[in-house]
Amino acid sequence: MENDISTEISEVANLIAGADSILFITGAGISADSGLPTYRGLGGLYNGSVTEEGFTIEEALSSNVMSKRPDITWKYLWQIGSACLKAKPNSAHKIISLIQEIKPDSWVLTQNIDGLHRAAGNKNLIEIHGNAFDLYCTQCGYKPDIDALFPVSGQKPELPPKCAKCTGIVRPNVVLFGEMLPEECLAQYYKVLSSNPELIISIGTSGMFQYITGPVYDAIHQGRKTVEINPAESNFSGMVNYYLPLTAARAMEKIWEKLKLHFV
Repeated sequence: MENDISTEISEVANLIAGADSILFITGAGISADSGLPTYRGLGGLYNGSVTEEGFTIEEALSSNVMSKRPDITWKYLWQIGSACLKAKPNSAHKIISLIQEIKPDSWVLTQNIDGLHRAAGNKNLIEIHGNAFDLYCTQCGYKPDIDALFPVSGQKPELPPKCAKCTGIVRPNVVLFGEMLPEECLAQYYKVLSSNPELIISIGTSGMFQYITGPVYDAIHQGRKTVEINPAESNFSGMVNYYLPLTAARAMEKIWEKLKLHFV
């Protein structure tokens, strides 16, 4: 398969080399090579199963359940956070960072809350769903240290966690189901889109959210160049200029091999 798309990989590298502005749009697939499950792979919970409490995972991770049964929401937030904490940025995250150094007018729009883009040094980053490791007290706003919730010992603390200042409930700065996207992120999102990036590269997203797929469709309709990297086809795989059916890390490694030739 990789030999069959070697030409496409070279052409994608040429597109990146020639573009002044690039928008990378990433989903859970980019973190799969870091050992994290994709959105539909979290212990099978996203595959139609229900939690031990009888909720769907979307219900358990909703603002409604958080307000009534924060212990249930936190049970699964802690499960997700524990997995994310052990993960390290992979070559896809790191190569995007290298590209941003060469192309400073490049942005990353991610729906991931794992913090791996930030850890890889990605700049111009829009974490549209927040970051699992940005904690705050819902009552007084105090921001506790992440080590209090995820100790080195790995021992699970009492959940939901309480604020050390006022005993209010602590939560991560993430968008739960039923909550609005943060205004600051949305403002930056629309500002980037209004600049009409020359090249859109979608990596490892299943296209569940319109604000994630919208920039791809807009670029397609406006004739701007589009690339998708995804082992599984999405709704727009047949519409983009280049579809690379590879994992994020493998595709970005091969693209970087070609791209380096432009900058030696």
